Amino acid sequence: MLLQEKRIAIFNIANKRSIAWAIAKAMDAQGARLILGYQNERTKGSVMDLAKELTHSPVAILPCDVSFPEQIDALQDTVRKEAGTIHGLVHSLAFAPRESLQNAYLFTEREHFLTALEISTYSLVALARALTPVFSDKASVTTLTYYGAEKVMPSYNVMGVAKAALEASVRYLAHDLGPAGVRVNAISAGPINTVAARGVSGFLDILEVHAAKAPLKRTVEGSEVGGTAAFLASDLASGITGEVIYVDTGYNIMGF
Repeated sequence: MLLQEKRIAIFNIANKRSIAWAIAKAMDAQGARLILGYQNERTKGSVMDLAKELTHSPVAILPCDVSFPEQIDALQDTVRKEAGTIHGLVHSLAFAPRESLQNAYLFTEREHFLTALEISTYSLVALARALTPVFSDKASVTTLTYYGAEKVMPSYNVMGVAKAALEASVRYLAHDLGPAGVRVNAISAGPINTVAARGVSGFLDILEVHAAKAPLKRTVEGSEVGGTAAFLASDLASGITGEVIYVDTGYNIMGF
């Protein structure tokens, strides 16, 4: 029970296949009391139903569409009212318009670029700033990234750029929040067959290549990412900050 009595906010749960839900289940299994975020009314019902599967009832289930700054600003007061303080934040938010994934990166439109960076990268900064006043001592912030931030993954395009900015943000936030005892890390997860991942052209081919080249000769499971997130939020990871932790069955170490 690594997370016994710890209150952790997860933004956002999309559906039962999402990495955020795998993290929620892993943290719940370790005793955490969760605050679950959802984007809009369309996803609210799904998250409410999923919450019934948890061992511990969520502290709260909150709307959080990060494209609306007022919803982020409202989180501090809502979290303080529902939980007092929180011991962790999980940022699992990413989006890019479909056209920016289908077209070559060279032809990324300004509007699509800004949207991808706002939702996928800046939202981490905005959420961390909004929730800093309600972080407990030694709180943990964890976000999700992908190897496309470092190497070219055809069809990942602007999302690769957004993830690269996200990883840099982790390091700068770790510096800014370190004096308060808050740790900030990223998990670089291997490809997982989520609804969002299917929006990347050739995703099934990516899974096949990954399984063939990774040292463990398979792709990663959502539960493995969830377990790593639970560890990073626990006191066992108290000396880890500013890092990108790979959970990809070793794919990133391979040169050929």
